[in-house]
Amino acid sequence: MADQQRDERGGREERGDGAERRAGAGRDTEAVARYVERVAGELTGMGMQRMASRVFACLLADDAGALTAAEVSERLHVSPAAVSGAVRYLGLVGFISREREPGSRRERYRIESDRWYQIFAQREQIIRRFEQTLDSGVGILGADTPAGQRIEETTEFFAFLREENGRLEQRWWDYVKRRQEATAAE
Repeated sequence: MADQQRDERGGREERGDGAERRAGAGRDTEAVARYVERVAGELTGMGMQRMASRVFACLLADDAGALTAAEVSERLHVSPAAVSGAVRYLGLVGFISREREPGSRRERYRIESDRWYQIFAQREQIIRRFEQTLDSGVGILGADTPAGQRIEETTEFFAFLREENGRLEQRWWDYVKRRQEATAAE
């Protein structure tokens, strides 16, 4: 069993097995918890399920970016069943991945630092498919009908969006490269 240590800030006991490091030793745990809830609220407002938002935000705010279901449950003060449903959803949509440490039966749920890039890259594929589906309707509805014109304009919008996203992606990688070069020069 892991050693127990008394937390100086709140008098609570925390495991001495690295949990403090993962939570960010010296951080105000209450401020971190409020921040996680604020991020989760924004994600929920954008359409993500509430518990999935909370789990995703919890992983995002963890230094290692990986926690077990029990650790997430403890940090969010929710049942393991609630965490189970949320990680199942997050895994299905590709927001997190599962891993097992050698010799352990417990799964860790991980969010990679480039997850946002991956999500937007997947989104481009979805946009392309939707654009193709829409475009097929122009001939069916008639290019000179109001519905056909609406579909054609929508298709053009998605084509524009896809092209601009490609340019934006290149700008992102240029930015990352410059940032890495600046960091290496310091």
